[in-house]
Amino acid sequence: MDIIEFLKIIVFGIVEGFTEWLPISSTGHMILLEEIIPLRVTEDFWNVFKVVIQLGAILAVVVLYFRKLNPFDRGKSGRQRQETIVLWFKIAVACMPVVLAVVVDDWMDEHLYNGFVVAAMLIVYGVAFIMVENRNRYTEFPVQRVSQIDFRTALYIGLFQLLALVPGTSRSGVTIIGAMMLGCSRAASAEFTFFLGIPVMFGASLLKIVKFFMRAERMFSGVEVFYLVSAMVIAFLVSVYSIKFLMGYIKRNDFKLFGYYRIILGVIVVSFFAVRGLIA
Repeated sequence: MDIIEFLKIIVFGIVEGFTEWLPISSTGHMILLEEIIPLRVTEDFWNVFKVVIQLGAILAVVVLYFRKLNPFDRGKSGRQRQETIVLWFKIAVACMPVVLAVVVDDWMDEHLYNGFVVAAMLIVYGVAFIMVENRNRYTEFPVQRVSQIDFRTALYIGLFQLLALVPGTSRSGVTIIGAMMLGCSRAASAEFTFFLGIPVMFGASLLKIVKFFMRAERMFSGVEVFYLVSAMVIAFLVSVYSIKFLMGYIKRNDFKLFGYYRIILGVIVVSFFAVRGLIA
């Protein structure tokens, strides 16, 4: 095992854990990291790595919200269990539009996975966050809790999620913006986004793994498996902190700070690739 490569894996895991649930685009950060500290791995491994590492982040949501999402919890009353089942149906409805992603997944990766597209989306949705928050400065959101989200609103949030097919958009970012535009509070928007991530990201990871095994000429080595597991564990631990931080932060603040951060990062990304192009 190469210690330098393992240190890179740790950095990737930390960045994934922080950026997956904050509305700042984990893809944008991963592209920058890939350029600055590229892993010396095969293309097949990298394509699987950048998706499978998200499994650690998903598990953080499962662990933190296990009781809320578990309809079989014996500590819940009959009504609470029923509400949990209804919540899962709403999540399923919101995930229905994402099925379209299967059709365009490879095309998106091939044509849009580049620094300039990511930079543009970082800036566009950074501005969108600022505009939405300015509009809602004195708004009392009618939907304060996830349980108050109805099926129609869940479907509309799922449609917003399709925008995240473009790299740099941020799945959590665009669903939070969409939910807020539909009248959901910051906390309800963030929580529902977390819950949507479970089936969506599990599905994306499974799709990548299946595609790998269908066309791979060899299986992963023991070291590569170790890298994958290590990155997932690190992403899980950091995601636990990241989710707790976000939910605590938005109780007292809005999302404008993340909007400004996205704009600054977008400028950095486009400048980095522009300078690299001039040097090349």
